[in-house]
Amino acid sequence: MLGVSPVTLRTWDHRYGLGPSGRTEGGHRRYRDTDVEVLRRMVALTGQGIAPAAAAELARREPEPRPASSASLLGDEAADAARRGFLTAARRLDEPLMLDLAAKLITDHGVVAAWESVFVPCLVELGEPGRGVEIEHLASSSLLHALRGVPRSSTPGMLAALLSCAPDEQHVLALEALGAALSEKDVLWRNLGARVPAPALCDAVVRLRPSVALIWAHRADLAGQVPLRELAEKSDALIAVAGPGWTSVPVPSSVRRPGTLTEAIDLVLSRH
Repeated sequence: MLGVSPVTLRTWDHRYGLGPSGRTEGGHRRYRDTDVEVLRRMVALTGQGIAPAAAAELARREPEPRPASSASLLGDEAADAARRGFLTAARRLDEPLMLDLAAKLITDHGVVAAWESVFVPCLVELGEPGRGVEIEHLASSSLLHALRGVPRSSTPGMLAALLSCAPDEQHVLALEALGAALSEKDVLWRNLGARVPAPALCDAVVRLRPSVALIWAHRADLAGQVPLRELAEKSDALIAVAGPGWTSVPVPSSVRRPGTLTEAIDLVLSRH
């Protein structure tokens, strides 16, 4: 489950005191959930390149949650360590550890820093041919869960952003990252999700009257199915498109093309 051998567990027990809470009369180790969580932290810390003795000391400490307002910059060294830790957990299919690492990155550094410095590079590497689709899928699921854990705004007001995938587009993770980042800014948003038919998209934009309607596509053939002119004609919303699928697709001059997560956030905030 942890991706480490029994020999390693015995070594951590003897050298660093990271053993089980109890043993049977025959001497067999019996690990409780709290013991396993300490070991998960040990795996993550050693995977980040921290020396075992120091990692053991840190692993024994109960993690303290921090409010989103404590977000700090993520330097190159910290980002590299975070990527190593997450990739190690992903290759071991350790979903609880991926969830824990992703949530802590978001809490400590904010959605944008975590997304651009850690999550995207990890997804790119895990998506390379021969890496194993099960690893990529579980990693994506873990990141999706962590992003959805960012509390949404409870402040009443106009809908600032309506997010949607193009018809037949299944990749929603980038939109969830944008939504989570907007939640950190206390901005109201909604996400229609994957595979939104063109008529449903037009209807939602008209009914919800968002300030910005942003549509994601990762391939040009999917982007071509979005009725941009109809959306612009039927609504006062600023229409924006994002994703690699729009690179070679011509769009009306009124349609905006944010190229990064930060640009998309700024676009929504400028209309908020």
